[in-house]
Amino acid sequence: MIIASASTAFPGNSYSQSEITGALQKLWKDKISNPQILTRLHERCGVERRHLVLKLAEYENLSCFGEANSIWAESAVSLGSHAVCRALKNAELEPWDVSAFFFTTVTGVASPSIDARLMNKLPLRADVKRIPIFGLGCVAGAAGIARAADYVRAYPDQVALLLSVELCSLTWQRDDLSTANLISSGLFGDGAAAVVIAGAETECSGPRIIDTRSVFYRNTEDAMGWDVSESGFGIVLSPAVPSLVEQNLGRDVDDFLAKHELTRKDISSWILHSGGPKVLQAAVTALDLPEDALEASWSSLREIGNLSSASVLAVLQQYLEKRGGDPGSYSLLAAMGPGFCSELVLLRW
Repeated sequence: MIIASASTAFPGNSYSQSEITGALQKLWKDKISNPQILTRLHERCGVERRHLVLKLAEYENLSCFGEANSIWAESAVSLGSHAVCRALKNAELEPWDVSAFFFTTVTGVASPSIDARLMNKLPLRADVKRIPIFGLGCVAGAAGIARAADYVRAYPDQVALLLSVELCSLTWQRDDLSTANLISSGLFGDGAAAVVIAGAETECSGPRIIDTRSVFYRNTEDAMGWDVSESGFGIVLSPAVPSLVEQNLGRDVDDFLAKHELTRKDISSWILHSGGPKVLQAAVTALDLPEDALEASWSSLREIGNLSSASVLAVLQQYLEKRGGDPGSYSLLAAMGPGFCSELVLLRW
């Protein structure tokens, strides 16, 4: 299995963190007794700039979940199309070369799903196998690669496509003044990412997927996710998430690598989801890494924020385009998310 390419696409609206903080302070001016609380929380998110699907002034006019979700569906088709076309072009493939189409999101719902709405727009073959995935959240980028790898392992002469579209700003809850919602309003951004995963018998080139592993942590469902109500998606984000990363990631990585007679010292680069400063620091601690080992993840967090399932794919794009490993070297791609769970992908360049 081969990762042939990865590409991203972003909305045209780009704002500094301070601009977004200022706009949200105005939106919540009658509800937050001390606006500087929001400033302090946003400054700790490690984000300098984000893309938003709407102009800042337009968020105040969103009347309900239905309106936000309609904007999500329309924008997801547009952004998804751009990301897919770029990824296919980078892999020197055409839409009709794709045999399986995996789509992941956690920020909107649609039926027909976004992958179906892209069938004619791209256009893809009528016999493409479509696999829409909802609910995996931040872990879904890595999980999507793993499931696509399973597919091309079974069909080594075929190509699978993974698309993630996350428009996190459309989930902002104006009546939720919880710390979790205030932090998420400073952490998450909007964007899309696509990855081409090819079978071993194709002519595609790129790092090989050696193996994947899924790990579910029992009785941790309340750590991360959504509370879904008539107002939309309300963030669930426990302060325990960094501890879950620190307690479990090192052990799981060691067990996974040992299967291939490898250790952490054999990994030349770490492609991790940009979950936030505390999550990234917890990963550094859990894996006993040097501070600069996750620079690509920190850079992605600063420049585009946390894109949920698309984040690890954006970091992967950096490695494919600028940070590729030496021939024969190993990388580990990893993400964690609602469940609580983790997905690990071992790559060899």
